[in-house]
Amino acid sequence: MDAKVDRSAAPAATTSTAPAIRPRFKLSPLNQRRLRAFKANKRGYYSFVIFVALFFITLFAEFIANDKPFLVKYDGAYYVPIFKMYTEKQFGGEFETEADYRDPAVQQFIREKGGWIVWPPIPYSYRTIKFDLPVPAPAPPSLNNLLGTDDQGRDVLARVIYGFRISVLFGLILTVFSAAVGVTAGAVQGFFGGWTDLLLQRFIEILGSLPRLYILLILSAILAPSFWTLLGIMLLFEWTAFVGPVRAEFLRGRNFEYVRAARALGLSNRQIMFKHLLPNAMVATVTFLPFILDGSIAALTALDYLGFGLPPGAPSLGELLQQGKQNLQAPWLGLTAFFTIGVMLSLLVFTGEAVRDALDPRKTMTEAVGPGA
Repeated sequence: MDAKVDRSAAPAATTSTAPAIRPRFKLSPLNQRRLRAFKANKRGYYSFVIFVALFFITLFAEFIANDKPFLVKYDGAYYVPIFKMYTEKQFGGEFETEADYRDPAVQQFIREKGGWIVWPPIPYSYRTIKFDLPVPAPAPPSLNNLLGTDDQGRDVLARVIYGFRISVLFGLILTVFSAAVGVTAGAVQGFFGGWTDLLLQRFIEILGSLPRLYILLILSAILAPSFWTLLGIMLLFEWTAFVGPVRAEFLRGRNFEYVRAARALGLSNRQIMFKHLLPNAMVATVTFLPFILDGSIAALTALDYLGFGLPPGAPSLGELLQQGKQNLQAPWLGLTAFFTIGVMLSLLVFTGEAVRDALDPRKTMTEAVGPGA
């Protein structure tokens, strides 16, 4: 007699052929605690958010403040002057030069063909000179120029937007290159020690004893002013700020057991330096980054104020500050430059303090084990 098997109670076999979805990027528990500590510092966290938002907005300065329109419709065709140059003759004029869209004659040519013009929110670039001012330049704030004009008739708000962007970009590039050179020099000093450390340390001491401001002024006066020339001159001195903490970390860690084990396994010096020792040294380096960025922007502003910075006509906050000093009868120039520079540097300082506290091992360990441990 065949036994009957009751399959009703048997659990249904559930098989899934779909592969498990794993996150591609996940922070380690230590970095998660650091991120929570950074967000817990409300002043530093919101300063970072505000600074990033302002910088992101200024990256699109050409779409915010420009003397060229977004879009032009003329004789049934569409033109984008913000991206491409069009001659006045293409809009019914007589000249082969680039069309001046603020010229009433050009606007009349476009309207006669049933066209229209779409302008950016601020219809002035940082170099646009306004010739139809109701009063002599510098003109006070008005509906057309919310922050007034400078002594050359240029819109102050447009120059602040472009100046903010170029200052932050200059500081970021200088900070990144300085960190790359300084971290490499500190790693070589600390890892090899001996004569290598001695000679490089004496060279850094000699470089640090030089009158930096005078050398910057002399080189800026000799060489043709440009963004990259000024960047190279300042890079000669800024990288030394990263050498000290990296060198100390490498001197401390080169005799640890895991480094000796890695050397016994046949790993090269480069692998040991950049794979095992550098991650520990980067904690101190990241802590310095916001303050180095702050100092780089302040140095560029100071050189522009003294007249040895960016080329003449470039959108510069230091040059705007100098105009405020020379035109005391126009207080909007000095106040605009002061508040722009003050807010920018304050946001970076608050961010740097939050980063420093987040990377402090005492605070992260206290959060891990609990405050009462």
